[in-house]
Amino acid sequence: MYSVIDIESNGAGFRKESIIEIAIYRYNGHEITDRFISLVNPESDITPFVQKLTHISPKMVKTAPKFHEIAKRIIEITAGTTLVGHNIDFDYRMLRQEFKRLGYDFESNTIDTIPLAKKLIPEAESYSLGKLVKSIGIPLTDQHRAGGDARATLDLFKILMSKDQSSEIIQQHRDEVNSKTYLSKVRDLSQDLPAERGLIYFQNPQGKIIYFDFVDDMNKFAKSVFHSKSKRWKKIQEETEHISYELTGNRIIAKLITQTKGLRKREALPFGLYHKNGKYFADKISSHKGKEPLLKFKSFTQGLKAVAFIKNNNQYNDLATFKEHISMKKRNELWTSAGRTLGEKSFFVVENGKLKAYGFYEFHTQIQTRKKIDQLKINVATATADVKNELQLGLLRGDFEVMELPK
Repeated sequence: MYSVIDIESNGAGFRKESIIEIAIYRYNGHEITDRFISLVNPESDITPFVQKLTHISPKMVKTAPKFHEIAKRIIEITAGTTLVGHNIDFDYRMLRQEFKRLGYDFESNTIDTIPLAKKLIPEAESYSLGKLVKSIGIPLTDQHRAGGDARATLDLFKILMSKDQSSEIIQQHRDEVNSKTYLSKVRDLSQDLPAERGLIYFQNPQGKIIYFDFVDDMNKFAKSVFHSKSKRWKKIQEETEHISYELTGNRIIAKLITQTKGLRKREALPFGLYHKNGKYFADKISSHKGKEPLLKFKSFTQGLKAVAFIKNNNQYNDLATFKEHISMKKRNELWTSAGRTLGEKSFFVVENGKLKAYGFYEFHTQIQTRKKIDQLKINVATATADVKNELQLGLLRGDFEVMELPK
């Protein structure tokens, strides 16, 4: 038994999305035995992009049932079935997310028609649902609407099943997804990780953090760790039973958070920025013993990027001007930058040239008063040398909006 599903979301940020339409066809391998199609009131805004794509307006969902009103029906129609979808990870995550908000853990076996299509229809030019079904003669009405996309996915699934005459591929796929194998472990641990910047923590069965790092894409990084054949990751692969994370938005805040938690991670900064004969250049610090670099970098590539940035900004041609620009001495300022999520900003409080606090605030919130800053700030006991270096790199790149610190 299968439940072929398609979901449309309101387009909000990761983990904040809500379902605005759902379609489920219960299929026994021969015929449709049940179906459920409904708009859903997301109780939140629908982004203009999604409205244009789906033609679903806020007015259309205003009187539609809320998710908790259709939750029982979804459980009934999917009971004892395997969920089938085109990019099923999205639909499955949306369902589990909505049910989790109700305090219920929704679990199901899944099959994704995308990898199956790549194996069984290798000659296809595209595996997007619209282009794929059109290329094999499947009619698609109401594209980007749950009902139309779910029905097209069902018709695609029928063709895939007929092509897989020995049932080996579908059986193999189900075994990979459902069995308690290493592949299942990878999927379970990484499927909910966002493709965002932040701190990622790998934990053993006792909850102890056995590895952590700040990464630009947590989902991609976790999967790369589990699929790596390097001996470096073998212990992490074997011992990890849980992955948690924190969105930080930038490396500076990640360092401050881990410092507060006592999770110091020594980061080598072997390269430096130097100035000689009117030119800036990056080089190994070990090659310039006794001479302090203007800035430090974890990689030579990072140093080259800084040099290129300086060359493209004429204001840095004069060394004295450059030093003054990145110096933190005597600064009493409020620095603001990008936050962890869309609509949020981060701030740093610099007093007497030292980082004293940081925090986050909603984009529409005004923090021009000291009282408001004090309400939101997280104090920093001592900023390490590498944190100061990151702050100076941020000044160089123009990552911050700098204003006078309110008194």
